[in-house]
Amino acid sequence: MLMSNTPSLENFWMPFTANRQFKAAPRLLAGATGMYYTDVDGGQVLDGTAGLWCVNAGHGREKIADSVSRQLMTMDYAPPFQMGHPYVFDFAEKLAAIAPGGKAAGLTKVFFTGSGSESVDTALKIAIAYQRAIGQGTRTRVIGRERGYHGVGFGGISVGGLVNNRRVFPTLPGVDHMRHTHDPVRNSFIKNGLPEHGADLADDLERLVALHGAETIAAVIVEPVAGSTGVLLPPKGYLEKLRAISKKHGILLIFDEVITGFGRLGTPFAVDYFGVVPDLVTTAKGLTNGVVPMGAVFASEAVHDALMVGPESQIELFHGYTYSGHPVACAAGLATLEIYREEGLLTRAAELADHWQEAMHSLNGLPNVIDIRTIGLVAGIELAPRADAAGARGYDVFVDCFNKGLLVRVTGDTIALSPPLIVEKEQIDTMASMLGDAIKRAA
Repeated sequence: MLMSNTPSLENFWMPFTANRQFKAAPRLLAGATGMYYTDVDGGQVLDGTAGLWCVNAGHGREKIADSVSRQLMTMDYAPPFQMGHPYVFDFAEKLAAIAPGGKAAGLTKVFFTGSGSESVDTALKIAIAYQRAIGQGTRTRVIGRERGYHGVGFGGISVGGLVNNRRVFPTLPGVDHMRHTHDPVRNSFIKNGLPEHGADLADDLERLVALHGAETIAAVIVEPVAGSTGVLLPPKGYLEKLRAISKKHGILLIFDEVITGFGRLGTPFAVDYFGVVPDLVTTAKGLTNGVVPMGAVFASEAVHDALMVGPESQIELFHGYTYSGHPVACAAGLATLEIYREEGLLTRAAELADHWQEAMHSLNGLPNVIDIRTIGLVAGIELAPRADAAGARGYDVFVDCFNKGLLVRVTGDTIALSPPLIVEKEQIDTMASMLGDAIKRAA
C-alpha cells in the first residue's frame, strides 16, 4: 500500500544518519513485492541489498504473512523464562537439522535472541560462562578484529573494529583486536576465488596470546566474510589457521554469520562454504526473512553440555530476553525455512555466482573504481574517496541509484550489493548497468 502523503520527519531520528541529511535523502519505501520496493511516489525500486542483507526470500511472501497472522490469533506472546511453547521447540529442531556444518559439526544447540546485536552479546556471554563452567574462570578476555562489525550492543562495539561505533561510547575492558585482512595492494580485483595473500594475519592471535596469556582469553570472534566494513573476503587458509590456533590454546572461536547465514554465499552458512567449524555461530537477518526481528546463536554440544551440569535447581545460564523465542517470530522463521527448502534458496547463490561475478567485475575500469570483491551473491565495489570528503562519492552513488530505481548499500566509499536470493540473471545485469551509470555520473 502506498502512503498518501509524505509524513513529517521532525520527530524521527534516523539511525546512523543526521536528520538534516536524511531530509534530502531517499525516503523508504511504502510497499514491497518480490524483488521490488514501491517508494512513496509510486515508483519501483529494484532491491539490490535484500533490504539490509536480510530479505533473502524476497518481499511480500504470503506464506510468511499467513503464518504470522495465524500465530497472532493462536498465541501472540509467551514468557520465555521457566516456560516454553511448542513453536520455539519446533523452530529450534528445524534449525538444528540445517545447522552450520551439518549435524556432524555438532552446532545443534540454539539460543534465540531478538537481533544480530543480541546474538553477538549472547555468544560472548556464553563463551565466558563456558570457560568458567570448565574451571577456566580467568578466561574473561575476548578478541575481535579491526574493521569488524558485530552490532551495536556494548559487547558488539567492544569486539568490533569500526571506529565510528567506538568513538562516543565506552567499551568493555579486557578486549583486544587482531589486524584486519584487507590488503588492496596485493589482493585487488580478485576473481574466481579468495585472496592469495594474508593467511599469516591469523598469527595475530598468537601474538595476543603471548601478550595477554592464553589463560585470560575466552573467545575470538570474526565475520567469515566482513560485510558492513565493505565486503572483505578471508585470505586462503586464514580461517583454517585461526581455528587451529584457537583450538591449540583453548580459546572458543565465534563466527558472526548475521550476514552470511541462510544462503548468502551459496551454502546454508559460511561454515559450510569454508569447511571451518567454530564453537559458536551468531545469526539473525535471514532467519525470518527480515519480517520479524529475531536472532539465534548456534552452540556446539560441548559448549552446551558444559553449561548444563550442576545441581538440578541451578540456573545454567543467567541470560535471556523478554522476546527470546517469540512465538510470532518463530512462526515467521518456520515459514521462511519452508520457502528456503521448497525453492532451494540456501544453495541458489551458488548457481548464480559466476554470472554475478562477471556482472560486477564488468565495472572494472570505470572512473574511481579501485577494487571489486565478490563471493556468492555479495559484492563490494570500492571507490576512490574524494579529497577531504571520505564517503561523499559513495553516498552520491547511493542516492543517484535510488533516484533511478535501484537500492544499494553504501558503507564509506564502498557500494555493497546483496540481493534477495530469488534474483534473476536479467535483474543482476540491470543492477550492474544502473550502478555503472551512477558511478560514471559521480566521477
